[in-house]
Amino acid sequence: MLSKEGCCDEIYARIEAALYSSGRPLTIDEIKGIIGTTSDARALKIVRELARKINSTCKALEIVELQGNRFVLQVKPEYYHIVKRFAPRPLLSKSALRTLSYIAYLQPINAKRLAEIRGSQVYEHIKELIDLKFIDYKVEGRTKLYYTTDKFYEYFGISDNKDLAKRAKELLIPQQ
Repeated sequence: MLSKEGCCDEIYARIEAALYSSGRPLTIDEIKGIIGTTSDARALKIVRELARKINSTCKALEIVELQGNRFVLQVKPEYYHIVKRFAPRPLLSKSALRTLSYIAYLQPINAKRLAEIRGSQVYEHIKELIDLKFIDYKVEGRTKLYYTTDKFYEYFGISDNKDLAKRAKELLIPQQ
């Protein structure tokens, strides 16, 4: 039989393992399933306590709460430069990521304007970004206007427009 503390440690370990292995934010419903409760309040209390523990003891990792009671385990921004050196090949090339940054920063934006800014390779980037479901488009007249999707916000851990503008700007303006 586990002690009360041992029980909490097991619950924390389950949440940590799920957050680590998912590579994406988890919803409160997913967390409830992991810890075996039907109570949103209990699940929120537990995951927020775990976040407080990890955020105060881990130097490079953090659990961030996103809009809609979603939680993600991620590397703190000040350690991205280290992760980039050791991480496997990125999902997107630097040029496609830069195109995505422009779409995020200037959305909605049409392909012609993107091509003026980024060059003709932008059409390949748009196809790749649509395939990854990071962007979508709406048609106005004969023009397609591109914008970021919920998957984009979730994948990059962006919770609001202020955060979006900051992250997009970081990618657009080279670091010194």
